[in-house]
Amino acid sequence: KYRQEVLGKKGAASVDKEYLIGYRDILYVEVYGEGSMAIGPAAPATAMEATGPLPQEGIRGRGTGGSEVGMDGRVSLRHLGDVYVVGMTLPQLADYLKKLYSTIYGDPMVIATLLQSNSRQYTVMGQIKAPGLFHLDFPTTIVKAIAKAGGFTEWANAEVTVIRQGNDLVVEQGQKQPQKKVEKFTFDYDDFLKGKHVEKNILLEPGDVVVVH
Repeated sequence: KYRQEVLGKKGAASVDKEYLIGYRDILYVEVYGEGSMAIGPAAPATAMEATGPLPQEGIRGRGTGGSEVGMDGRVSLRHLGDVYVVGMTLPQLADYLKKLYSTIYGDPMVIATLLQSNSRQYTVMGQIKAPGLFHLDFPTTIVKAIAKAGGFTEWANAEVTVIRQGNDLVVEQGQKQPQKKVEKFTFDYDDFLKGKHVEKNILLEPGDVVVVH
């Protein structure tokens, strides 16, 4: 309501999808007044100590100050041990941990923060100079993904296909399990340069495969 009052009609615009915790993400969990509950390499006592430059591509390290979500979907926390967290949003995780830590601290205030996203990735392959697996750390369109991968090779014909297999962690409303649907999007870079079909320069989603022909 207040957002709409400040921004007018723009305030009614839909918001981005909430982040879903995935495998190898680095999480920082704190119980207010009790310090960090994260168990990880050199985990500091406060979130302020957990900052620092992080590598951007390839296999990223575990960072410092947080706990890594293992391949079993669990994160290690003080006083609780291993807790399954994959598929939760950060607010859901905070509410869940509040219930668990209530058995120890009474009425705790739990802070759950994402320190490093390792689970959101996309693939670029084909006639591209630097094919590979890339981290989706910010909204990335097809054109940005091509630029990030070094641009076209001399044999490319400027046609691009995006294959989207869906997110196994996302259960659509009214469904009991994730939908295994596959979508295919086409994009012509030459048309884009001419100002045609610019709407086809879509935002990528985790798991997307970008094939440059």
